[in-house]
Amino acid sequence: MSAVVLTQTTPVLSNWAGTLAGQRVLVRVDFNVPFRSNGTIADQARIIESLPTLNFLIQEQARIVLISHLGRPDGPSKRHRLLPVAEALATHLGQAVQYCPSPIDSAETLAMVNAMSNGHVLLLENIRFDPRESVNDPVFSKVLANLGERFVFDAFGVAHRSHASTAGITAHLPSCVGFLVETELRYLNTILSQPDSPKLAIIGGAKISTKLGVLQNLLGRVDQLVIGGAMMFTLLKAQGFSIGDSLCEPNLIDTAAAFLAAAATSSTELYIAEDARCAPGFKAKTADVYPTTALPDGHMGLDIGPASIAYIERWVQNAKTIIWNGPLGAFESPLFSSGTRSIGQAVARNTGISVVGGGDSVQAIHDFDIDPSGISHISTGGGACLAVLEGQPLPSISAIQSCPKA
Repeated sequence: MSAVVLTQTTPVLSNWAGTLAGQRVLVRVDFNVPFRSNGTIADQARIIESLPTLNFLIQEQARIVLISHLGRPDGPSKRHRLLPVAEALATHLGQAVQYCPSPIDSAETLAMVNAMSNGHVLLLENIRFDPRESVNDPVFSKVLANLGERFVFDAFGVAHRSHASTAGITAHLPSCVGFLVETELRYLNTILSQPDSPKLAIIGGAKISTKLGVLQNLLGRVDQLVIGGAMMFTLLKAQGFSIGDSLCEPNLIDTAAAFLAAAATSSTELYIAEDARCAPGFKAKTADVYPTTALPDGHMGLDIGPASIAYIERWVQNAKTIIWNGPLGAFESPLFSSGTRSIGQAVARNTGISVVGGGDSVQAIHDFDIDPSGISHISTGGGACLAVLEGQPLPSISAIQSCPKA
């Protein structure tokens, strides 16, 4: 892949050991956690994943100021406040976490930051309450920077965003990546730059429009490429096959045909699922299996079929390097979960290097109780992971690599 995202000169947090006591360290974390209808946090994984960086900073006796977003609020919103996150984080850290409900550019926020003691943690209010965040406003970036003396970026889930708290702030402070982001980048570098063969990529999802750049970038860079999920039907339609009522993006038929032509002359062996589990709709009680080249009208493909599962499992078993991004069917329904579950289990059994990315793929691992210890790395960033797979640079990482030195 063309985008090398971690180099020997990328500033990393461990290089700051022994230099942080009493320093105000701003940390961009990703606490964009899901909530239940009763207001409790449904999954605390993103909070837990921040702990290595935060515990290191506590041990270093830094004064730790956390910046995060939650959802996509249109201005301040009660349901997007970060107080429940602060309470959950305190439990995991085993110490109090202060929470600042005031606007980030307020005198109250500055006073709370200045009053902090060494080793203490303060969580600021949702950064996206301020519209200047998402447009990377330079004045707002400076406001953020004034709250700290150093900056740690540890929010891989937004590494592909050029926002004030992910990229703009680095122009004003010595900056580095935290342990979570460093781990993400090291695995992606390994799997994309120095992989063992056979190299296998499994790409699924609903819309080919969201993955076309990834598919194009993988040609010639992996030995085998599997395409599943509803996105495959646009490719099948481009070949003139009957896809019934399956999801298709007609405006991308010509682009899909061009991709298939490029695939035919590349060194990558392409496999598009050969059969599909079909039904009139997602809520159907029964399903039938048809070849993906001849789906009947009134039916839509909602999962890959048994022949496809068996074929892909053989590739997975023999692979030395695996990238999996996107489900292979509508796995939320038990009737259409076999493909995603079976391939996920096969990836976990593989003894090579495997990286799983994308929110739906990660959710499937949880839903089907797939042993995560069998997977080398489960990425925390869906969009960021896709950007790297497309060969695109990550704005936050590029900014850190050119930031002021500590």
